[in-house]
Amino acid sequence: MPPWPGDDEAYDVPGAWPPTDVGEMSHEPIEPIARFVGVSLDCADPAALADFYLGLLGGQVLWRSADSAGIRVPGVVLAMQRVADYRPPAWPGSSVVHLDLTADQDVEDVAARAVAAGAVRAEHQPDPRWRVLLDPAGHPFCITTIVPPDA
Repeated sequence: MPPWPGDDEAYDVPGAWPPTDVGEMSHEPIEPIARFVGVSLDCADPAALADFYLGLLGGQVLWRSADSAGIRVPGVVLAMQRVADYRPPAWPGSSVVHLDLTADQDVEDVAARAVAAGAVRAEHQPDPRWRVLLDPAGHPFCITTIVPPDA
């Protein structure tokens, strides 16, 4: 499996993420003041976007309404919410949060299966370790074989 920051090995790809110059890392846990429970994705069609991510990641429908849908996928809850006059984010170029998904197999095969499920391959591919795709609502997401420690 490829290394992660803090591992003995590192990538030699300029501008790559994870960065190779991570400096000193703390291994001591920090007490939280809140818990991370989910990611909300703005879109025009919550049901369609929920179905896309269910097909891609598996999981369970938690709720569906005209204005939102929630699914539990391994590791997190994704909530799709209808936004009037929704416009997809511009990637690259605008500051957007995106999902990093891991593939237990060949990245190209998983990317091709995501495209078959409704994703679109992004024109700009900045790093050979990731495949950047856009979900049906235009949100960028990455597929990689890199897995953080303890994930």
